[in-house]
Amino acid sequence: MSYEQDNPWCKEIKEGIDRVMAESAELTYFYMDTKVDIQGGEEKAKQALALYETLNPDGIITVDDNAQSMFVVPFLKDKVSTPIFFCGVNNDASAYGYPNQHISGTLERGHIRESIAFLKQLLPEVENICFVVRSSPSGRAIKAQVESEQSTYIVPIEYFELLTNTSEIDDFTSSKGNHCNAIYVDSLEGIIDINGKPMVNRQVIDYLRARFNGPVIGGNSYHVEDGAVSAVAKTGQEQGEIAAGMLLKVLNGTPLKNLPVTRNYKGRRYINVNSMKELGIQPRPIVLRGVTLVTTPK
Repeated sequence: MSYEQDNPWCKEIKEGIDRVMAESAELTYFYMDTKVDIQGGEEKAKQALALYETLNPDGIITVDDNAQSMFVVPFLKDKVSTPIFFCGVNNDASAYGYPNQHISGTLERGHIRESIAFLKQLLPEVENICFVVRSSPSGRAIKAQVESEQSTYIVPIEYFELLTNTSEIDDFTSSKGNHCNAIYVDSLEGIIDINGKPMVNRQVIDYLRARFNGPVIGGNSYHVEDGAVSAVAKTGQEQGEIAAGMLLKVLNGTPLKNLPVTRNYKGRRYINVNSMKELGIQPRPIVLRGVTLVTTPK
């Protein structure tokens, strides 16, 4: 795992992996903690390599982009024959030289277009969207996705901000916030607060919502649980299930060359009831059909 054990995305992916493989394999998890300590990633990768050499596993699942760039590419790719399946990768697979004879997996693609369209159903008066994303490999990959598909969005993009700390959030909201009808957030974990400490997702969303009066939406269920109004969410469970399913097929005899790189497709609509009421949103009943309603835990 690229990130921390308590990272909500990692928790979702672990659930998906466990669901597929827990009864048929002995699973060991290693966390690189790079959301909160990117500088420590190189040392964590060396520790992961030592664990790999100790365990000599039958297969590996590597999660998110940092695990690819810091661990798989320098230490395992084309150097071992162990089957490796990635998931949660925002970048193009070709950026890491995937697939090859022992590596395949699933890309992570947010349902950004669908999330914006869902907000437009809830608030027809929304005429543009801004993006606030942490400046990181995942954040830059999200920006690349947006740039490639923005012509299909129901409203235009006003600004796309790659930020690293709360001071930059302050600058953005004070100088550009009034030009944004809504803000889409993703990959927020690790933004630095005024004391130099990395923040978790809910802290960043709370900080942003305190400085922006319009709707904040996201691309994951935990964004909505942490205060965003809505999302058409991709799930870590789907990522984990796909990668684990591919690995299980190889362990049962399917040639890896028969398992091409794929991507996630499932999306589930979420609304935060508290945030919806705070903004005075009163959606038509038909819009709420099939929606998962959540409240922000105190």
